[in-house]
Amino acid sequence: RISISCLLPASWHFSISPVGCPRVFNTTLRQIIVIGILAAAVSLLYYSLVVIRNKYGRAYRDKRFHRYLARVTDTEATDTNNPNLNYGIVVDCGSSGSRIFVYCWPRHNGNPHDLLDIKQMRDKNRKPVVMKIKPGISEFASSPEKVSDYISPLLSFAAEHVPRAKHKETPLYILCTAGMRILPESQQKAILEDLLTDIPVHFDFLFSDSHAEVISGKQEGVYAWIGINFVLGRFEHTDDEDEAIVEVHVPGSENKEAIFRKRTVGILDMGGVSTQIAYEVPKTVSFASSQQEEVAKNLLAEFNLGCDAHQTEHVYRVYVATFLGFGGNAARQRYEDSLFTSTALKNRLLGKHTGVTSDSPYLDPCLPLDAQDEIQQNGQIMYLRGTGDFNLCREIIQPFMNKTNETQTSLNGVYQPAVHFQNSEFYGFSEFYYCTEDVLRMGGDYNAAKFTKAAKDYCATKWSVLRERFDRGLYASHADLHRLKYQCFKSAWMYEVFHSGFSFPVSYSNLKTALQVYDKEVQWTLGAILYRTRFLPLRDIQQENFRASHSHWRSFSFVYNHYLFFVCFLIVLLSILLYLLRLRRIHRRMLRNSSSTSLWIEEGLPPQKIAGPL
Repeated sequence: RISISCLLPASWHFSISPVGCPRVFNTTLRQIIVIGILAAAVSLLYYSLVVIRNKYGRAYRDKRFHRYLARVTDTEATDTNNPNLNYGIVVDCGSSGSRIFVYCWPRHNGNPHDLLDIKQMRDKNRKPVVMKIKPGISEFASSPEKVSDYISPLLSFAAEHVPRAKHKETPLYILCTAGMRILPESQQKAILEDLLTDIPVHFDFLFSDSHAEVISGKQEGVYAWIGINFVLGRFEHTDDEDEAIVEVHVPGSENKEAIFRKRTVGILDMGGVSTQIAYEVPKTVSFASSQQEEVAKNLLAEFNLGCDAHQTEHVYRVYVATFLGFGGNAARQRYEDSLFTSTALKNRLLGKHTGVTSDSPYLDPCLPLDAQDEIQQNGQIMYLRGTGDFNLCREIIQPFMNKTNETQTSLNGVYQPAVHFQNSEFYGFSEFYYCTEDVLRMGGDYNAAKFTKAAKDYCATKWSVLRERFDRGLYASHADLHRLKYQCFKSAWMYEVFHSGFSFPVSYSNLKTALQVYDKEVQWTLGAILYRTRFLPLRDIQQENFRASHSHWRSFSFVYNHYLFFVCFLIVLLSILLYLLRLRRIHRRMLRNSSSTSLWIEEGLPPQKIAGPL
């Protein structure tokens, strides 16, 4: 027999015989009702504790991937009629031209642990709201009074896209980079002064004195690092065990326990002239000397991305270093200058004529096999012919790293804090991507052994074969003959910078070479707007707290805990039902007893003692 009992306010039990299903249909109505109530209660409890829990448990995971999916597929036009959208404008004043970027973000969710969800604004044709003009702003160094007229078309373009009602609360930032850095401070000040004076007269954007400035290479690197990690979602919190985390000692809180948060990614960016590296330094660093400590202060940036300066969960310590002359094209120029000087010296000392004519060229291991090239200096020409020896090319260019014997140093002997290679991840942009993808077709996850083999094979391939493959369209669409000719050198240079210069082991497997992130080119301006608007959520949070403090009902914490409230409600309801059923059972038993006593009296017999209810 299967017995079912309940020990809630009124105890009861009943049994189900193993005879089979027919027994169930012969049960009393009371038993059927009780079974139904029990089944419904168990189902509701299961739904509340399991199904709802799974639903809300997935909410965080859905939120994590929602942004990622949005970054890939969200190409819809920005809804300018949405009153909850906010806007921000950043003008990137570079050396060759100026570009304006318009960003937008919804109202902050009120959680002080979350950052603003900023993304690029899109027009009615679903294209990013971006505009570029030439020349660079530094060209107006001698006539600063013309700068505001120069930049006016960009601001008019932004004013047409940002809703008029939002202009006064839309921050405008004009940030100048490389071209302006080389100007004397007096000329920089004159240009910025003209902007600060004239722009507020013609435009209603939120534009103060601190919104126009010349930023350093360090600031630009930090903004680029913030932008990449923001798009990748590395500033979000996680409870997922599959997420890579890192132990962080927050600067200024040495006496507190370390915190654990998502692992951020480092960035490597090799352009034509310079190479830049930026990554988080999660733990306190030590220095080999006081001189090294002084240098490190200029390379380490500590900042708080959170809206509350007293909260440390979004405090980051980032190392940023820029190396002029270590870009792909600049490195080739340095290499050629060295070849020309050393070969000319050897020719004079030894009486040789290497490279003087095309019949006796200098044999360059950094050019593809049989490829021909020329170096022109001071009206003289030096002829080169490639031998395509990748390993020899690497050996020749190693001295150009300018490494020193001092500990914790990289290119040019510059201080570099240790990288935890077992728990780190890097993205390589620009030349890191072009070297691996344009010709070798292996962009993405970097593998040193595979890259070395592919580079060796390419260098050793005859130039005529490479030209034939190029004519057949076997390389990337934007690869040109310049890329083909110097691919061998740039592959060796990239390899040496990464492994010898920055000291990454050849076994390192967490480098991804990329041109875009989630199909988009991530600009440093995204990091700039995120950093400079980091305190804006405080306004929404304070308003939300004010409303909450004036609502008595919402002040009860149990209302927010739907699990506890729902379970208590079910328990009380079930108890009441069971108690009513118990009372009904007692009432029926009393009726049976009274009717039995009357029957005995009618028959003239003494009444039998019948056990009453307990």
